[in-house]
Amino acid sequence: MKLKNDTPSTIDMRVKGMPGRMQPIPITDIGKQGWNLLREELTLPVAVLKNSALQHNSDWMRRFLAAGNCLFSPHGKTSMSPQLFEMQINDGAWGITLATSHQVQVARRFGFNRILLANQLVGKQAVAYIVEELRNDPDFDFYCLVDSVALVNNLAQAVREAGIARPLQVFLEVGCEGGRTGCRTYEQCMDVAQAIGDASPFLALRGIEGFEGLIPAQAGVAVEQQVRGFLDLMVKVAHQCDADQRFSAGPIILSAGGSAFYDLVVQSFADLALSQPYVIVTRSGCYLTHDASMYKRAFQKITDRSAQARELGDGFIPALEVWGYVISRPEAKKAILNVGKRDVSHDQLPLPQRWYRVDSKDKPQPLADAHVVTQLDDQHCHMTVPEDSPLQVGDMVQFGISHPCLTFDKWRVICLVDDDYNVTGAVETYF
Repeated sequence: MKLKNDTPSTIDMRVKGMPGRMQPIPITDIGKQGWNLLREELTLPVAVLKNSALQHNSDWMRRFLAAGNCLFSPHGKTSMSPQLFEMQINDGAWGITLATSHQVQVARRFGFNRILLANQLVGKQAVAYIVEELRNDPDFDFYCLVDSVALVNNLAQAVREAGIARPLQVFLEVGCEGGRTGCRTYEQCMDVAQAIGDASPFLALRGIEGFEGLIPAQAGVAVEQQVRGFLDLMVKVAHQCDADQRFSAGPIILSAGGSAFYDLVVQSFADLALSQPYVIVTRSGCYLTHDASMYKRAFQKITDRSAQARELGDGFIPALEVWGYVISRPEAKKAILNVGKRDVSHDQLPLPQRWYRVDSKDKPQPLADAHVVTQLDDQHCHMTVPEDSPLQVGDMVQFGISHPCLTFDKWRVICLVDDDYNVTGAVETYF
């Protein structure tokens, strides 16, 4: 697809990471400036995305899902970047998954037509917006979740009163005890399915949905076993809804699979005996940029479990990096850098991976493991270093991050760079 025509945003020195002496330019012209991060032509701290890693990760996921005959609706809340949404659609994504009404509004503004709101649609403004979009655009293919009879009745009433000529497509959401949204029991699922049937022709049940990524831990039970049990419940609900003829016309959609267990989703949903054709839609968001910690560990577990994943060769590569300066060496074993909670995700501390001395003829060099971030303030990073650390004031340090969602939301503009850190373009975020 091509993004809906829109006047490109103008950016200037007020945008974090941009040089202080730059004149206002369209964001589409960033790649024409000839900037290079290692020549200090951006202001640090700065977040960058490596083009080569983005392309590699996108291609790997496409091949993995093709091998499992699955569709893919990547979770856009990770980046909230329409340019990255476009890249994912162009690489074969079925649609874009989003989490809030605001995120849907952004995606619609940029022309995305198939959207899965992986959440409940609640609230006067949110419902009115969706109903109006469905009325005005026959190509708008929208899905949302329901997990209660009350919500089913509220949505059916809104569609009825709006008088639109087609139903609101919904997924029955399966949840788990102690989790987020979703029906907790099989019996609750059946009650909601009955309510959806009673709400015809204003609502249409298109599939079964669940999120397995945050199932609360149970003592003595392996997380993979819990995930498989949760997916088995989703399959049981799908079989019963099929037997009861609850699904509307069209292929039944079974959707689960965040960024940690999508291999188990593919396995659990394969070869089901349903009376209608069905499709599997997974929804990983963090695969595209990957990370150096939390999702790196999760992906290692996927490759340990899945021969199919191992056969695809090199797995995901971290694409998102944050760079900062050493601004102080106040103690022999301590360095302070100008990267803080306002620049990088901090639910797990960033990992200092490489360093670079300005005007050096060398490429960025690895940092020894003894360089460890111990604390983040709003604008400062506390790092323990060995006494013989090469770091000096003014040196640049590259951090690998964990949980890319919480780094993206700290940057309005993120530069795209090649492997030599030449700036080739930029993406814009809308949080």
